[in-house]
Amino acid sequence: MGHFSSMFNGLARSFSMKKGGKNGKCGGRETADAMAKEAKKNDMMLCSSGIVHVDGSNNFASVFSKRGQKGVNQDCCIVWEEFGCQEDMIFCGIFDGHGPWGHFVAKRVRESMPPSLLCNWQETLAQTSIDQAIDVEEEKSKQYRFNIWKHSYLKTCAAIDQELEQYRKIDSFYSGTTALSIVRQGELIVIANVGDSRAVLATTSDDGSLVPVQLTIDFKPNLPQEAERIIQCQGRVFCLEDEPGVHRVWLPDEESPGLAMSRAFGDYCIKGHGLISVPEVTHRNISSRDQFVVLATDGVWSLVLETLIATVFCVCLQLHILIEINS
Repeated sequence: MGHFSSMFNGLARSFSMKKGGKNGKCGGRETADAMAKEAKKNDMMLCSSGIVHVDGSNNFASVFSKRGQKGVNQDCCIVWEEFGCQEDMIFCGIFDGHGPWGHFVAKRVRESMPPSLLCNWQETLAQTSIDQAIDVEEEKSKQYRFNIWKHSYLKTCAAIDQELEQYRKIDSFYSGTTALSIVRQGELIVIANVGDSRAVLATTSDDGSLVPVQLTIDFKPNLPQEAERIIQCQGRVFCLEDEPGVHRVWLPDEESPGLAMSRAFGDYCIKGHGLISVPEVTHRNISSRDQFVVLATDGVWSLVLETLIATVFCVCLQLHILIEINS
């Protein structure tokens, strides 16, 4: 009950809930955008290497990004503490662009996702009975909160992809981005994944050693459920001769665009042939054994050996959140 009390008290501070609006849309979008600007100005938001400066904060974020050998670094990230003016919430995300305009697409999605998610979260809460939220049992309340976040994420990602297609300043026809983000609300972590980046939790085993727990699925085109959807939409999945084992998505009659993931924002040239921007949304309740989460783009995981992963975990033993991205 205390979690819901805190939630609604925070909402009272962060949003002006307007009922009976003329257009029926979320009236809090402008407020959410203003909150994002204010958070960035007050060092509550991190978009590059460094730390988040919030008075009395117990959260830490380590961010590392390095340009690869492909040219411009198309990866970007965000850490927003006290997300939505909620003292117990933090938003973290990494975005891995690809294609000629991939770096612009990634930054665009990074800018639009947090305020859009806040807006939809507010809207979903406003449409839900407060009495129902408070009277449910503790275990059911966790599921209740997760369902709110899942609905908000699904609505947010659909809106972002639609808006991106209409955004004429960026050519996203042959360019796109993946998006992996988490929201921590008290002891609840909600993970939303679009693409092939990966979230790994470091937790403590009975003997005191750190154990990695993968929280997400890498959405590659050769996954059975992904390949089935693509083929049903007349898309093709195969590897090039010089890239054995690297499955890519291709148009029905062209050897293009050759995407190495099955979910992404943008890439409208192949959106009608099996590529989707629907996130997989999951959750985990944090225990006293859980130490931190690593969010990393596919380039990191494909190059990292098990010994190196262990080293990263040990170095960051005292951190709650570690984000590492790489092109």
